Amino acid sequence: MKLHQLQPAPRSTKNRKRVGRGISAGQGKTAGRGAKGQNKRSGGGKGPYFEGGQLPLVRRLPLLRGFTNRNRVEYQPVNVYSLADLFTAGAEISPFELAAAGLIRGAHRPVAILGDGDIQVAVHVKAHRFTASARSKIEAVGGTVEVLSLER
Repeated sequence: MKLHQLQPAPRSTKNRKRVGRGISAGQGKTAGRGAKGQNKRSGGGKGPYFEGGQLPLVRRLPLLRGFTNRNRVEYQPVNVYSLADLFTAGAEISPFELAAAGLIRGAHRPVAILGDGDIQVAVHVKAHRFTASARSKIEAVGGTVEVLSLER
């Protein structure tokens, strides 16, 4: 078999309707579009947005406006007072330890350490983001902070 011998299976294709080719073709004169008016013409008719002059559904619903930033980074917040409650002095705190302690949902999502509350124990904290107050409170008691990179 050669390329020029290929053809579709019998009765699997249908000839297109050739409208506007005379009376005997069955689709002559108006070519099945009716007599006159907007829909008779090429490109005629209203689009899917048009609702006869009524305010379209898309404009009536407030929820469908705006846009969602696909590059937004959603951090899991952890306050310094919760670090002081669960970890002892000298502990190394990473997102895995925070997830094991139940402070965040999963270690795979970025973590932000916030400065609410006080901390009295010196700990080594690894997170993706620190507020200025959280960094100063951790370092004031002799702890260290390490900023992890965001992996996409």
